[in-house]
Amino acid sequence: MALVTRLVLDVLKPHQPSVVVFSTNLASVDPEYHVCVQVTEVDKQTETTLVTIEGPNVDFDRVKAAIEEMGASIHSIDEVEAVGDLGE
Repeated sequence: MALVTRLVLDVLKPHQPSVVVFSTNLASVDPEYHVCVQVTEVDKQTETTLVTIEGPNVDFDRVKAAIEEMGASIHSIDEVEAVGDLGE
């Protein structure tokens, strides 16, 4: 099975939690995740962000659940990188 090594997501989030807390919570999903959150637009109640998550095996379902637990939603999956599982 192939492994996802990079996800780029367009995410709409409320102002709280802050971008710092939002990114550290996502990084906490797996100790091997590297997370970058870029704010691309700010509205009265929300922020549009570009979320990049890199790791040896990014679990989309766990990432999605963590995003939703913080009151945010994924608008689109903008980029995915995957590699073949060398263990097979």
